[in-house]
Amino acid sequence: MTDPPRLVVNADDFGLSTGVNRGILEAHAAGVVSSVSVLVNAPGWTDALRRLRDLGPAPAPAPGLGVGLHLNLTMGRAVSWGGSLSDARTGRFHTFPVLVARACAGRLDPGDVAIECAAQLARLRNAGLVVTHLDSHRHVHVLPGVWSAVVETARAAGVPVLRVPLEPWSVNPVNWRASLKKAALRVAWGVAARGAAALDRPDRFVGISLQGSRSFLARLLAVLDRLEPGTTELMVHPGYADGDLAAWDDYTAPRARELAALTCPEVRERFRGGRFRLIHFGAL
Repeated sequence: MTDPPRLVVNADDFGLSTGVNRGILEAHAAGVVSSVSVLVNAPGWTDALRRLRDLGPAPAPAPGLGVGLHLNLTMGRAVSWGGSLSDARTGRFHTFPVLVARACAGRLDPGDVAIECAAQLARLRNAGLVVTHLDSHRHVHVLPGVWSAVVETARAAGVPVLRVPLEPWSVNPVNWRASLKKAALRVAWGVAARGAAALDRPDRFVGISLQGSRSFLARLLAVLDRLEPGTTELMVHPGYADGDLAAWDDYTAPRARELAALTCPEVRERFRGGRFRLIHFGAL
């Protein structure tokens, strides 16, 4: 008998704000989100930790919920000294466009990346949590000068899974921006990962073409109905808008739309139907 497809539904940005944290755990309670990626240097970090502890004791607060690091190199301040990742005038991380430009120009020190990645991993682990995976805010870990440092740091720390955000072209993008993002990620990773061994990863990654779509529900149902054999990671961003979210991120209103879709009866019925198996990265 053929094994059913396996699906990891990973909610990014856990720890960004209390509203985001609340929405993500509502989607988990609905039996849909099976994994979270945590921002350890964002306004909602303390609240995220409290909510995880409310689910159960560390190192695995809930048997059906994996916990990983959402490496942040673009918002707020570094956990470590920052170095080439930070603006010397403000002490804060460079903005995303500046970070990309510096990475492409070879002006990021991989040593600084490794130190910051290790510091963020340590903060998560020091909370007593088992780290099942690693990815990054805005996928910056696929940039030149970042990828290899993150791979080696994750490997040394025993993190088993690292996201490679290459969505199949068969998943139609929402608009030209999503198409451009998919293409840019492929180019960046192709350059950054040349000759560098990766960690384990799912067979497929999906989520870029759903993010921000007004037809998120229809696109989500299409993904669920067309899952292929092997393991697929579905990236989602559910949540409620609040002041911290608005101050830190421009992806605000669509989060409530994602949450409503992820927890609606039609989607929950798909997850109860038995056509696929919901797992987290610790089960790979």
